[in-house]
Amino acid sequence: MIDQYGRVIDYLRISLTQRCNLRCIYCMPEKNTEIQEEYLSFDEIVRIVSLMSQMGICHVRLTGGEPLLRKNLCDLVKSIKKIPGIETVHLTTNGILLKQMIDGLADAGLDGVNISLDTRDRENFARITRRDRLFLVEDSLKLLRKYPNMTVKINCVMMDQKDREFLEIAELARENPFFVRYIEMMPIGLGRQNRGRNEEEIKQLLQRMYGPYREVREKIGNGPCHYYEFQDFQGKIGFISAVTHKFCSSCNRVRLTSDGFLKTCLQYETGGDLRKILRSQAKDQEIFEYIKQIIFHKPKEHQFFNSKEMKEESHLMSQIGG
Repeated sequence: MIDQYGRVIDYLRISLTQRCNLRCIYCMPEKNTEIQEEYLSFDEIVRIVSLMSQMGICHVRLTGGEPLLRKNLCDLVKSIKKIPGIETVHLTTNGILLKQMIDGLADAGLDGVNISLDTRDRENFARITRRDRLFLVEDSLKLLRKYPNMTVKINCVMMDQKDREFLEIAELARENPFFVRYIEMMPIGLGRQNRGRNEEEIKQLLQRMYGPYREVREKIGNGPCHYYEFQDFQGKIGFISAVTHKFCSSCNRVRLTSDGFLKTCLQYETGGDLRKILRSQAKDQEIFEYIKQIIFHKPKEHQFFNSKEMKEESHLMSQIGG
């Protein structure tokens, strides 16, 4: 599928729920009211992915909220993996429930796991997530070493952590064949209230500690992350800097929210309601054409801090599967 700006769209992020068992300060309010969600069913998700695979979608990522809170997730992974044209299925999780589910996910054919982890300091983890659950995430990371065929990435949002905390995260890539990615704070939802560090600051910090680095030229993964190699590291260090290192011209993704809204840009409330058309008894060809038009009109680029052209995203990150 090619949008109006000539970008090839081949990557679909699917949020399975808005619910989460953590309350990260940039993602969800501390006292979260009961979310009344009318989820897409797994059958509906599989139908959408099947149609979008015919348009060129070949990479799928399951997100949330916390996707492991959806029951029978392994069945969904297995079903998506069977769809012709789908090459990879990955999962983004906080890791809290991964220990009891990893065997089933591996058997279902999951290609990789991203763990959201902003610090390995127990006290700060409890402050950021409002839950004292770091030990469960660390247990999951240890367990993932037993699955060499599964790609493991650690996502660390750059906030006001101490220097040593960023280095402690980097150690996961030094000691394991993991990809550690430092992610720029997105000014969306509660993220607007949090100050963040930037890529250059963290690169300088890592260079002082580990010495010179080499930029990785070859493409790794399906997203916008760019990577660096440090001497004696088993894994790699990456950065996703959507605001300061704008990559909209090569954006290849769209997002499907848990309630069925196909979202074409993280900043804007643009897209279309797939749940409504699915439940209107529309035929596959009608749905196909509807999705095609949504993707074709994907916005050219984000305009954080200075956009007045379109209605900006008002939902929380947990609601849009950012």
